[in-house]
Amino acid sequence: MPKISASTVADHRAQQYRALVTAARELLEAEGDGAAVTFAAVARRTGLARNSVYKYFPDRAALLAAVVHESTPRWTERIAAAMAAARTPEQQVAAYVRAQCELVRDGEHRIARALAGDRDAAALREAAGDAHRKLLSPLVTALSELGDRSPLRTAQLLQGLVNAAVTALESGAPYRPTTERATALAVASLAALRPN
Repeated sequence: MPKISASTVADHRAQQYRALVTAARELLEAEGDGAAVTFAAVARRTGLARNSVYKYFPDRAALLAAVVHESTPRWTERIAAAMAAARTPEQQVAAYVRAQCELVRDGEHRIARALAGDRDAAALREAAGDAHRKLLSPLVTALSELGDRSPLRTAQLLQGLVNAAVTALESGAPYRPTTERATALAVASLAALRPN
């Protein structure tokens, strides 16, 4: 029986699972390409045998989905914290846009970009869809407080603006003016929600 470095077998398995997910995330961040995440590469990075990875993940898509699930709380917590610090719904919308631009600036979005074009992207759609719903949740709440009768639809449209800003930033657009313009456009669009 192999040595375990935890107090129980369950704890050991949890440590190994986390190590594999961390290794996959680090490969995505370093390479910017989902193709870099192979069971062989992840096994090398963790010091495990390649066949050991199959004990935790049936296939590569399951491993990548675990990376998305592990990353989502970090993204949503940063966005929620930025929005919580804002005093008005308008400021919350501005914070929502800025926080996502900051995620790109800080390299967090590289994971999502690397996975978007991955050969297993279709298998990741469910995990990605869940991540997007969690990202939209605080924005929907802010829009509801503004009296929006279709806050989810508006949130999805505003996310389209954020996605355009993210694409621009990833293409080399300067961070500050791009973020300021996207934020200004998002806040200005809220005037359309106010009753006449």
